[in-house]
Amino acid sequence: MRIIIAEDDALIRESLTMMFGMYDDIELLGTFENGKEAYDFLKGNQVDLLLTDIRMPVMDGVELTKKVEDMNVKVLVLTTFTDHEYIYECITHGADGYILKSRGIKEIYKSIQSVMAGQVVFDTTVKSALLKKPIAKERDECVSLTPKEFSILKCIGSGLNNKEISGELFLSEGTIRNYISQLLDKLDLRDRTQLAIYYVKYYE
Repeated sequence: MRIIIAEDDALIRESLTMMFGMYDDIELLGTFENGKEAYDFLKGNQVDLLLTDIRMPVMDGVELTKKVEDMNVKVLVLTTFTDHEYIYECITHGADGYILKSRGIKEIYKSIQSVMAGQVVFDTTVKSALLKKPIAKERDECVSLTPKEFSILKCIGSGLNNKEISGELFLSEGTIRNYISQLLDKLDLRDRTQLAIYYVKYYE
């Protein structure tokens, strides 16, 4: 996993660099003290995952997330802020996860693995904040889901990737992808992350 870190706190950058050195499957390509430096690096290099803070000088994590939205890179926000406006902005612009710095390194590592596997990762406190301002449109009572569609939506809301859903529901991954496309069209949502939040808001 090729990773870069955008974090203005030098101590945290050094700590993450040291801790990531414990894992053979992580290749840390660089650490940057603001979003602009990270974005400039991303424009010229192949990166699998961007680990970014929110508040940084020059360019913050929200603006950085917006700028890399169309790039082929996963975004995991690692911050101390649970303000729903920050979360809303990051998630609506393609962040794959939003976790807090209070997590231990093993939990951060597991979150990275989950995001790389196609899962959506949120801290419990982040889920609570998202409910205050939904990223999905208000639930349309006229939209009815088939039992199979609901089962897949529930799996997505639980953070499962397509392979895990396939094993859970005994369907091929191709069929899972087709169902996800149907759900996106039916619910007028943009991506898997919005499906997950839709489930959390209206069904959990």
